[in-house]
Amino acid sequence: MLKQFMKASRFGVVPVMLIPVALGALGAFVWNGVFNVWLFLITLVGAAAAHLFSNMVNDLWDYKSGTDTAAKEAVDAVSTNSGFLTGGVWSIRKFAAVTWALFGVAAACGIILAVFSGPWAFIFGALGGLIAYFYVAPPLKFGYRGKGYSEVAILLSFGVLPVMGAYYVQTSHLDLRALLLSLPIGLLTTLILFNHHFLHWQADRQAGKRTLVVVWGEQRALGFSRFLLFLSALMLVVSVIAGALPVYGLLALPGMIPLYQVYGKLKSHNNSHAYIPLMGASVKSTQRSGIIMIICLLIQGLI
Repeated sequence: MLKQFMKASRFGVVPVMLIPVALGALGAFVWNGVFNVWLFLITLVGAAAAHLFSNMVNDLWDYKSGTDTAAKEAVDAVSTNSGFLTGGVWSIRKFAAVTWALFGVAAACGIILAVFSGPWAFIFGALGGLIAYFYVAPPLKFGYRGKGYSEVAILLSFGVLPVMGAYYVQTSHLDLRALLLSLPIGLLTTLILFNHHFLHWQADRQAGKRTLVVVWGEQRALGFSRFLLFLSALMLVVSVIAGALPVYGLLALPGMIPLYQVYGKLKSHNNSHAYIPLMGASVKSTQRSGIIMIICLLIQGLI
C-alpha cells in the first residue's frame, strides 16, 4: 500500500517543495538567530502533504477532463501522470479519498502553526492550497488558460509562499529578504512545470488544455524557457547583493549548468521524447541549486 501511495502521489518529487521550506527556515536562523525544530518539522510535514495533494488533485481533474487519457493515447506524447486512474489501478473514489486525506493533514498542520506562530502561517498555507486546487479545477483552471496564470501560480506555490511561510513560522513576522530568497528557487521550480508541458503539449491542445506551450508554439515557448533560466540566475545574484544569501551563495549558479547544456541540444522543433532530458535537467538543476543555497545558509548561520 505504501509503495502504491508513493507512486500515486509522485512522492519522489516532494524535495521540490521541501527545499523552499528549508530555505525560509534557515533564513530565520541566519538573519534572526531563531530556529524552532518542532515548528520546522510540522512545516515540512504540512508542505509535503500540500505538495502531494497538489499532485493528486491535478491527476484527478486532468483525468476527469480527458487530458490524461489524451496524453496516454497520443502517439507523440509522454504521459506524466501516475497512471493510477488511466490504468484503473485505483478507483476514482479511492484516489479522491487519499487526495483529500492529504489535504486534511496539510490543513491540520496549518492550524497548529497558526496557533503557535500567528494567523499568517495558516493564510500562506491556505493560499497555496487554493492555488493547487484551482490550477486544474473549475471554474478557474489556471493550467488551462494559457495566459501565464499557471506559471505565476507555481512561482507563488513553490517559491514565494513556502519560503516566506517557513520564515514567518519561525519569526512571526515577514522580511523582504525572504521574498528575494524565494525567487531563484521559485523560478527554477516554475521551469520544471513549464518544461513539463513540452512532453505532451500536442495532446494538451487536443484536450483543450491551453498551456503557454500550446498557445505560443514550440519555438517561442523554448525561448521563454531559456529566459526563465536566465531570470533564475539573475535573481540569485540579486539575492546575494541584497544580503539574502552570503557571497558564496553564488556557488548555486553552477548547479543550473545541466539545464543550460540541454538547451543546446534541442532544435526549433522536436518530438515529445526529445524533451525528457530537458525535464530531467530541470529537476536536477533545481535540486542542486537549492541544496547548495541551503548549505550556504547553514554555514552562514553557524559561523
